Amino acid sequence: MVISCISVYGYLFYLNYKYPFSYKEIIIENCDKYDFEYDFIASLINAESGFNKDAISNKGAVGLMQIMPKTAEFVCEKINEEYDYEKLKEPNFNIKIGTYYLKYLKTKFENKIVILCAYNAGEGVVGNWLKNKEYSTDGKTLIKIPYSSTNSYVEKILKTQKIYKKKF
Repeated sequence: MVISCISVYGYLFYLNYKYPFSYKEIIIENCDKYDFEYDFIASLINAESGFNKDAISNKGAVGLMQIMPKTAEFVCEKINEEYDYEKLKEPNFNIKIGTYYLKYLKTKFENKIVILCAYNAGEGVVGNWLKNKEYSTDGKTLIKIPYSSTNSYVEKILKTQKIYKKKF
């Protein structure tokens, strides 16, 4: 009995360590506003930054949703909000900008996998993939993701989405 309790607590500790969860209210607010599943955004945040609001990638992406400054400027222009690089580290601002950008990508690419690819590899790159018969037969969905890092990214988010669904 003691061993099984330790095993359960150890497993729960592992899940909380590997799949942290913060900013629930901010995620819910922005998902409701921009029409996304809560667990989808939480999974994306986990993949992008591990819920580290101060994360900065080697390419310059910032914050929880790892937003490139140029992307943030683009979104701020669309939503009539003043852009400030330092605000990208603020959870409210970062999640709002990232979720709005995903909404924008959703208007261009209807398929969830294609949206994730565009978020990770860039919408121009994914637009080219959709034109290539080796990667897409219908110009809307991908039969192959040419970047292995983007393929792993998509797989990770879809897998962890099931775990985050239980946290909402």
